[in-house]
Amino acid sequence: MTRSNQPPQLPQFPQFPQMKVNFRTIGLGAVGLFVGIGLLTSFYTVPAESVGVVQRFGRYLETSGPGLRFRIPFGVDRVTEVPVQRQLKMEFGFSTGYTTNEYQSSRESDAEKNMVTGDLNAAEVEWVVQYGVTDARAYLFHLRTPEATLRDVAESVMREVVGDRTVDEVLTFGREDIQTEVRKQLVTVVDRLGMGLRVEQVQLTNVRPPRPVQRSFDEVSRAQQEREQLINQANGEYNKVVPRARGEAEQKVSEAEGYAVKRVNEAEGDVARFKALLTQYEKAPEVTRQRIYLETMAEVIPKLGGKIILDDAAKQFLPLMHLQQPQPQVQVPYQQTAPQRPATQPAR
Repeated sequence: MTRSNQPPQLPQFPQFPQMKVNFRTIGLGAVGLFVGIGLLTSFYTVPAESVGVVQRFGRYLETSGPGLRFRIPFGVDRVTEVPVQRQLKMEFGFSTGYTTNEYQSSRESDAEKNMVTGDLNAAEVEWVVQYGVTDARAYLFHLRTPEATLRDVAESVMREVVGDRTVDEVLTFGREDIQTEVRKQLVTVVDRLGMGLRVEQVQLTNVRPPRPVQRSFDEVSRAQQEREQLINQANGEYNKVVPRARGEAEQKVSEAEGYAVKRVNEAEGDVARFKALLTQYEKAPEVTRQRIYLETMAEVIPKLGGKIILDDAAKQFLPLMHLQQPQPQVQVPYQQTAPQRPATQPAR
């Protein structure tokens, strides 16, 4: 076999036509593209609930309100939207999930909610802080992470306030006071640090004892509720009985006072009548004495019943017995019969 000394044949590729590059067209296209991008990025829109913080070469320039605004493009002016009209919140000790604010949910819920009260008892406290942005410039530039700072400050203040109170105050009747005190201290710290935030509300959502003692605490709470119920029932009975007794006492006193006034008036009337009678007696003693005697006998004799008055010269008594025959009585309903005055035979 013989080896040829000729070089190998290379494959033939098709020949393309030569293209002429027009640098002027490319330049005009680049300039047009540059101008188009500049025009498209020169305008921005601020939502109604937000403001725009404008920075020129990284330095604060101005704060723009809602609407369509102009800026220098290509990174010269940068705009950061800050929602100043939106109410934000932070959750401590629990997490609802699916939130747009990364600082809203709790990352270490067990560590946040476990607290120690002033009497060295444990409690699980879950709460919410509602806040908003008041100064967009201070919010962006005074602190590196204002919301993270607010979260740490809120947890610190809550632990301090809970640590100054007993477990009964934390779990039962002191919750309103704790919310008010925490908000007050948070407002003071936020204003002192110049965070550009406003603390609107602090709300305790769930406060309970640790799970190992939950059943015992429920029994204690149930006993306290029963005690309060019995106290309320006793107060209700007291309020029902005591006013009635006071009313009866006032009624008795009024009746006694009325009786006293009546007796005094009667006594004064008797005195006046006696004085008038005395005056008449002094004028005519015999006539007055006889009139008094007759009036007295007229009042006394009807009360004595039937009587027969005989003269000493009367010889027989039996013929007079028919005078004492009983008179038939007629029952008249709802009327009181007047006493019948017996007929007497005049003395002979």
